[in-house]
Order: sequence, then structure tokens, then C-alpha cells
Amino acid sequence: MSTFDDRENAFENKFAHDEEMQFKAEARTNKLLGLWAAELMGKSGDDAADYAKEVIRADFEEAGFEDVIRKVAGDLGDKADPDTIRAKRAELMIMAKAQLMTEV
Repeated sequence: MSTFDDRENAFENKFAHDEEMQFKAEARTNKLLGLWAAELMGKSGDDAADYAKEVIRADFEEAGFEDVIRKVAGDLGDKADPDTIRAKRAELMIMAKAQLMTEV
């Protein structure tokens, strides 16, 4: 195998790893957002965990995370507006990435 092939494989592996980490970070962020929203709705324990799973599943409706924002905003009603939810999601993304980095 040539040096070029080695470099190509290394880039492909890095790309695959980066994509996997981004997927995990998105899923972790959605889970944390779901737990945050569940707390605002007065849910705890299994109910909160089940709601967090619903939020994770909502992310598969379309590309991007606006589907998650719509779901959470609809469920929270007047407890939080979409801009507040987006800001919280951005905050939680940082937290999710930090959590994943400590797990690796």
C-alpha cells in the first residue's frame, strides 16, 4: 500500500469518526433538552426519561434541529418560546460535547 493510500484511509477514518461523534453529540443534546423540558413540565423519573426519548426521536423527522425545537415548543406552550429553547439547546450542545470527550 502506498503512502497516498495510507493518507486516504486515514482521512476516511477521521471523517467517519467525526461524523459519529457529531451524531452522538446531537443525540445527547436532544436528550438533555428533553430532560430540561420535562422538568419544566413537572415530569420526573421514568416520565422524564420517556419524554427525552420522544425528543430524540423527533430529530429524525427532517434535517437539522428545527423539528426538535417545534416539538419542544409545542409541548412547553407558554413555558418557553422557541428562541429560549434554541439558546438552551446551544448551551446543552457544549455540555454534551464535553461529556462525550470525557467518555472517550
